[in-house]
Amino acid sequence: MWLKVIIVLLFLLILASLSSGLLFLFKDVGSKSKRTLYALGTRVCLAALMLMCIFYGLYTGQLGSTAPWDAGPDLAKKTLSSQTQLNSESSTQDINKQE
Repeated sequence: MWLKVIIVLLFLLILASLSSGLLFLFKDVGSKSKRTLYALGTRVCLAALMLMCIFYGLYTGQLGSTAPWDAGPDLAKKTLSSQTQLNSESSTQDINKQE
């Protein structure tokens, strides 16, 4: 549960950094201020941290997909084996038709 909260907070911080970078970009036109560059660096670091949290959650099983098109590894193996059986049966039928 805490991992999801951390990911949402990181996402909100990324949005805040993005908006501050845009503000600095328009406000510091012509000056030698590096605030836009620092906002970009902050956003990149936060995004990397968020990706690490997502990968950690997927690796440990705390995060997962329940999308209907994402069958998961077990069902995907079963589907793949049934597709190979169908392909081999259709190729056998093609050979029988040629004879």
